[in-house]
Order: sequence, then C-alpha cells, then structure tokens
Amino acid sequence: MAEIRRQTSRNKGFYVRMRLLRPGRQTFCHRYFKWLLWFSLSFYFFASFIFTHKPATSAISRTTVFRQSKASRALIESHNSSLLHQPNTQQDVFKDLKVYIYDLPAKYNVDWLNERCSSHLFASEVAIHRALASSEVRTFDPWEADFFFVPVYVSCNFSTVNGFPAIGHARNLISSAIRLISSDLPFWNRSRGADHVFVASHDFGSCFHTLEDRAIADGVPEFLRNSIVLQTFGVKYNHPCQDVEHVVIPPYVSPESVRKTLTTARADTRRDIFAFFRGKMELHPKNVSGRFYGKGVRTVILRNYGNDRKFYLKRHRFAGYQSEILRSTFCLCPLGWAPWSPRLVESVVLGCVPVIIADAIQLPFPSAVPWEEISVTVLEKDVPNLGPILEKVAATNLTAIRRRLWDPRVRRALLFNDPMVEGDATWQVLLALTNKLTRSHRRSRVSTQ
Repeated sequence: MAEIRRQTSRNKGFYVRMRLLRPGRQTFCHRYFKWLLWFSLSFYFFASFIFTHKPATSAISRTTVFRQSKASRALIESHNSSLLHQPNTQQDVFKDLKVYIYDLPAKYNVDWLNERCSSHLFASEVAIHRALASSEVRTFDPWEADFFFVPVYVSCNFSTVNGFPAIGHARNLISSAIRLISSDLPFWNRSRGADHVFVASHDFGSCFHTLEDRAIADGVPEFLRNSIVLQTFGVKYNHPCQDVEHVVIPPYVSPESVRKTLTTARADTRRDIFAFFRGKMELHPKNVSGRFYGKGVRTVILRNYGNDRKFYLKRHRFAGYQSEILRSTFCLCPLGWAPWSPRLVESVVLGCVPVIIADAIQLPFPSAVPWEEISVTVLEKDVPNLGPILEKVAATNLTAIRRRLWDPRVRRALLFNDPMVEGDATWQVLLALTNKLTRSHRRSRVSTQ
C-alpha cells in the first residue's frame, strides 16, 4: 500500500512524497494498484498539457515543430517575439494619432462634387477626405482628437470659359467654414487653429491663386496662418505661399487609371520612345495674358527638339496618353504656371524616368520617395542641352535608375487610395502629422498634468 507523507518546508510550502512497498512484499492487488495509479497520473498530466497549450499560430506544421532541434525552436521563438514588438496597426505607426473630421454642411464640399472634380489633378482634397473617413485614426469624439480636418473643396468649381478650376471663391468659402466651426465648437478658438488641417491642392497652395504674382501679392490668408496646410506647391526657398505650417503632397493621379493602363498594356510593350512630353507648349514665349508661361522653358524645348526624332513632343490632348508614358524611357516634367505637375506622379508609377525641369522644386514625401535616385534633374538654363544630358544618363546609370523606380513602395507613396493602403499618399500625410504632434492640444494637456 502507498504511504503519503506531507512535510512543511521552511518557506511554508509543502511537498508530497509517495513511497511504494518494497517489491518483495507486493501482492497482485498492490501491483495492479501501482500501475493504475501510474496510468492515471500520466493521463492527467498529458491531458493538462493538451488543454492548456494552444497550437502555435506559425505556418509550420505540428509535426515539424515537434521534430525541430532546440536551436531552430529558439530561432522561431525569437522571430515570433520580434513580430510581437513590431508596429502592426496604423495606431502603432502613427503614435495613437487621432483625427476628427468636421461634418460640414454640403455647401462646403459635396455640393461642389462631380466626376471630373474627383479625378482631376487637384482631387487630393477629395481623396484625403474620403480616405480619412474610413481610417483607423479617425475619431468621432473631438475631445480626444490630436488634429481636426476641415473638408472644404475649393478646386471643384470649374470655369465655363477655359474649363480650369476657378478658385476665386476659395478664401470666402474657407473663411465661412471657420466661422461656422468656431461658433459651434470650442476647438478652433482653443488653439487659434494650430491643430486644424486644410488641403490646398492647386497651383500656389495656401495663397489660393493660380498666377504666382497675384498669389504672392495676396499671400496666405490671415485666418489660416496658424493652421496646417497640405499643399502641392513647394519650393526650397522662402516663398510667401509657404508662410504657413505645411506638408507638400503629390498631385492627384487616379489609381484606377494607372491600374487600367498597366492591365491593358501588351506584355511585349517596348519603351520605344526616348523622351516624351504631351501638354501645353507655347510657340511664342508670351500668351494672351502677356505672362511668360512656364518661364519659357517649354518654348525652348519645342524649338530645340520639335524636329528631333528621339523626342516625342505633342501639344494636343489624348485620352490614352498614359500608354505613351508606358512606352517612354524619359518623361519630361517641366514647370508650368507652378513648379509641379501630375507628370511627376504619372511617370514614376508607370516606370518612366521623370526629367524634372523646375528649379528648386520641393518634392513630396522625400523620406519615402528617393527622388535623387529615380529621376533626372535639369536646370532651366540647361534645357538647350537636354538631348546630350539624357544621352549621357542613358549610357551610364539608366539601369540603376529603372531598378529603383520600379520599387512598389515608391509608386505606392504617390497615389491616394480609397480606402487608404499602408504606405500610400494619405498614409504619408498621417506620418507627417505625427511629426507635428507638439501642436496637439490633447498631448500638451496630458504632458502638463
């Protein structure tokens, strides 16, 4: 018969010791009881292990796990542990960023909306609003928000004269929206708008004019001077239209149109165009307004290379022009009224090396897009030598440029998706806002408590 002794240890614990009768004195019943007890205890511990240990989430099969060595098991456990500490949600990456979207009356946004407005080169104001609305960073509680997004669409009003966006109403529309939100809620007045975010996706951004001399004369409206403006305009020198906290964003190019172009492209499509440009080119340096369009750069290109067989230069619109980009090695991106153009994005996402001709332009998201490695920059004064410059690039480092250009992360960073995709343009905007969290009233309040 088994004898069970209970002994108290110094730390007030206890243990159980079992002593079986000596073999010589065991009867059949004793032996039967011993094996029954051994089997019961073994089954108990085995069942406890099965029910208290969940199967691993690794893709490795159960048989493989059981057979692996201690070294390989440690390697997998170390890998799984590192995954647990890596940011795997938007909130991890964005430092628990919270954005509140004002629910403005339709006259400030959707009443202006039409199909062209939502796909035009200025459509980032619409795209960012839509992407934020379904983002994990959105909060419906304004008291817990770090930033406040003010969705005013100012580029959806198209002129009946020339078909281009008319933004003469922009200042009054935004001013009216600010009066509304500051009278209904306390958040604007609390920070004087420092934690409020607007989009200015047209030529000279927060100056709200399409011609630079007028934009400079007007400057940034007083009511926006404390806020954050997401704008396509950016240069690397002091400029009145940058006298506001801002983030340079890419012009809008429809992700659907890019996918359609890539899907319908023939598998054997060759880049048989050396240098490509389609768009407005003035035969004479001055247009009817008396102003120099694009500082005359496009005129120089047309005069010097209009008859060069290596240059594919077209002045008229063509609905399928993205297919021409897909056939081109170099895509010319000269300045127009403003330094930027949608060609910067279209050429990158379609694998054509952008040739940037806009002195001191500030390009969007440099931490995500290595512009110096995927593009060619030509000074405006060097445009007469454009041909030899591109020939030299083609003969030296074109292969390396193309390889970096086709990195999917680079292309993704320049497109606004709905819903937002990790690494895309809206994602980069939110990442930029995390660097401005010192403006968050919520954070500053918590830090002083």
